[in-house]
Amino acid sequence: MPSIFVFDAYGTLFDVHAAIGRFRGQAGPDADRMSDIWRTKQLEYTWTLTLNGHYTEFWTLTEQALDFALARVPSVDKALKPKLLDAYFQLDAFPDARAALRTLKAKGHKTSILSNGSPKMLKGAVDAAGIGADLDAVLSVDAIKMFKPRPEVYALVTDHYKCSPGDVTFVSSNRWDVAAGTSVGFRSLWVNRSKAPDEYLDFPPAQVLADLNTLAEQA
Repeated sequence: MPSIFVFDAYGTLFDVHAAIGRFRGQAGPDADRMSDIWRTKQLEYTWTLTLNGHYTEFWTLTEQALDFALARVPSVDKALKPKLLDAYFQLDAFPDARAALRTLKAKGHKTSILSNGSPKMLKGAVDAAGIGADLDAVLSVDAIKMFKPRPEVYALVTDHYKCSPGDVTFVSSNRWDVAAGTSVGFRSLWVNRSKAPDEYLDFPPAQVLADLNTLAEQA
C-alpha cells in the first residue's frame, strides 16, 4: 500500500455530531434532526459558494448553518448556540481514529489531514483530540480559497509531498469526497460507519471499511 495516508477530518476523524451529543438532554427530542440539518447545510454552503466562484471561511459557514438548523427546528433552544459552537471547535475524535493514526505512524507511514476546515478550526480539533504528534501535515482548503470536491483541493496533497496521486491513500467517510479522490487518481477508501448505500458508481472506492481499525490492521 502507498505510504502516504491522507484523511478527511470532519466525519472521518472527528465526530460531527459530538457537539449535539454533549447537549442532547438540553436540546430535546429533535436534537439529532437539528444536528443532521446543521451538517447538511454546512456542506451545501461550501458547494454553492465554490460553484459560484466565492469563498467564505468554513467556521463562518458552520455558524451560518447552525443558525439555519436552529431556525428550522425551533424546539431546540437557540440559547444553546454558543455552547454548540464551542463544542464543534473541539470535536471528539472517533476512538478508532486515534488508534489508526498511532498505528500508521508506528509503522513508518506519513499521515495527514485534508479538510474544508480553516487552519484555526483544525488546530482546535487536533489539539483537543491530542493527535497532533501522529500527523505530519494538516492541509486546509483555506490555502486556495475553494472547497472540496474541486480537483485543486486534492492537488494540495501532491504538491505538499511532491508525489504522484497514485502514491496517496485517501480516506474519507463522505462518499462524494471518496469519488473526488478517485477521480484525481488517489487510492480512495470509504469509511462507511453508517452502512449507507453506495453511490457515484463511476468513481468507486478501492475498498469499503466499516471503521478505521481495519485500515490500521492492513497497513
